[in-house]
Amino acid sequence: MKYTKAQARMRRKHRIRKKITGNAIRPRLVVFRSNAYIYAQLIDDESGHTLASSSSLLLSKDAEVKKFNCETAVQVGKDLAGKAKEKDIHQAVFDRGGYIYHGKIKALADGAREGGLQF
Repeated sequence: MKYTKAQARMRRKHRIRKKITGNAIRPRLVVFRSNAYIYAQLIDDESGHTLASSSSLLLSKDAEVKKFNCETAVQVGKDLAGKAKEKDIHQAVFDRGGYIYHGKIKALADGAREGGLQF
C-alpha cells in the first residue's frame, strides 16, 4: 500500500507518540511545521495542558515579517526556552512530530538548547 506524504508522517507521528509522554516536571516539546510557519509547545500530557508555546507567526507579529527559514526556527526555540525558564521548566522530551530531525526541526531544537532547555 502506498501512502501519501501526509499519511506517512502521521504514521511516524503515532509511532513516536506511543513511546514518549510529558509531565509537569519534564513536558513534551511538540513541533508542528506548516509551509509558512513553525510552531512549538510544551505540553503536560498528564493534565492535558499547554505550559508554554511559541511560533514564527507570533514572532512575525511582534517584529518585521520574518521568512520561514532555519534562523527563524532557532529564534522560536530560544523564545520557547525563555518562556519555559519563566515557569521554572529546565528539561523537556523532544517530540519531532513525525518530521525528519533535519533542517528547521533541528534548528528549533538547537535554539531551545541554546535557550537553556535540556533534552
